Amino acid sequence: MKYSSILLNTYRICIFTVLIWVPSLFAQSANPLELTALDEYVHKVDSSYRYSVLTTVEGDGYKTFIVEMVSQTWLTENEVNLPVWEHFMTITVPDEVVSDISFLYITGGSKSNDAPASAPETDIKRALESSTVVTTLYMVPNQPLRFVDDSENPRTEDAIISYTWDKFLRTGDEKWPLRLPMTKSAVRAMDTVTNLMASNSGGNIEVDQFVVAGGSKRGWTTWTTAIVDNRVVAIMPIVIDVLNVEESFKHHFSVYGAYSPAVIDYVLGGNISWIGTPEFAKLMDLVDPYEYRNRLELPKFLLSSTGDEFFLPDSWQFYWDDLVGEKHVRYVPNSNHSMGGTDVMDSVDAWYHAIVHNISMPRYSWDVAEDGTITVLSLDKPTEVLLWQAHNPDKRNFMQAVIGRAYTSTPLNEVEPGVYKIKLDPPETGYTSYYVEMAYPSGIETPFKFSSGTKIVPDTTEYEWSLTPDSTRNR
Repeated sequence: MKYSSILLNTYRICIFTVLIWVPSLFAQSANPLELTALDEYVHKVDSSYRYSVLTTVEGDGYKTFIVEMVSQTWLTENEVNLPVWEHFMTITVPDEVVSDISFLYITGGSKSNDAPASAPETDIKRALESSTVVTTLYMVPNQPLRFVDDSENPRTEDAIISYTWDKFLRTGDEKWPLRLPMTKSAVRAMDTVTNLMASNSGGNIEVDQFVVAGGSKRGWTTWTTAIVDNRVVAIMPIVIDVLNVEESFKHHFSVYGAYSPAVIDYVLGGNISWIGTPEFAKLMDLVDPYEYRNRLELPKFLLSSTGDEFFLPDSWQFYWDDLVGEKHVRYVPNSNHSMGGTDVMDSVDAWYHAIVHNISMPRYSWDVAEDGTITVLSLDKPTEVLLWQAHNPDKRNFMQAVIGRAYTSTPLNEVEPGVYKIKLDPPETGYTSYYVEMAYPSGIETPFKFSSGTKIVPDTTEYEWSLTPDSTRNR
């Protein structure tokens, strides 16, 4: 029983988190915190903000408000064609609401899209199962955008972010990074939900706490929304395995010897060439959630892809140990950046239900040793423990677009009570990716599924980061 004391101490130190609610913007950390341009922009009063209910859809056991919201004015017409940010929202309210906690999902969309006719089926299911108000916020960011001094028009998604990064890197003007208005969109959406629900037409329902989720750049915005607003009590960032951005980008290159087409906007936009410069460090201080990690003690459940086109499956190594407070991760097997065809939303539902209904999380910890040994210590009995693994016989590339749905699972047995261990030897040719997934009862039909980080063997790279930092550019 040599692991018993380690297991108990791991539980005490790493798993058991006491959260104290203090009505302050920076209640999540006892450390003194410095305001950044992100804080200042989000909390700056903007008279553009308004919303209106377009229609109300009655359903079986719920109703959905279809809302149009103006979140802010970002920049001016001298800089961008559409400075006023407009959004649609669907706010689904079950007939019985049992909690002041609400769910906010941040997603994308185009300015050319019509208002949704109804809420997503996932929202309706989540609202009815949890008996809480569930919202989807669309059009984050507003797009496409045309910048006045930009020859490449119009821009969407990463192309907008890359352009605004470049403007900041060249000028130092903190108004530029797109993460600021994206974050403010989510904060204004929470304001809208709270205000509408408190009205007579909304049912005089109290909503003042939020669990926030979103995928990709909206997953990044999930982090920054929690950073600036303490109404956020838990977060689920999806497919945004890139905290500690500079180290993640360097690792990306060292593995592939180039950059994936998925991140080509940051290459063509010249952002990569600034890595290692004071200007890039200042940008990361402003937008990288890793730099705000002492504010992020709230519960967090990271849902990442094993076959992501943007991020490598072992990117967790650059930030996981430094995250504070309650934290969980799940690498979803046989997934790409879209998470299509996976059970990721089941994981979202199970964890959200537990947050709302104060269901105890399973007590466990995991470690990936330098020699490749993955150890899971669990005080609570999992219903299933699986070893997931995939092999690429040619190169260190586990994108689903390259290897297909190659991950397979086998049951992993205890080596002693509460202890699970696995170490795979490097293959004769190529590379193997592996990790451990644990399932636990969640209080609803869908179980909790959490995992360890992913290990690659052999843990060698063929290339070396070699770009020379360059900030000697025309301003």
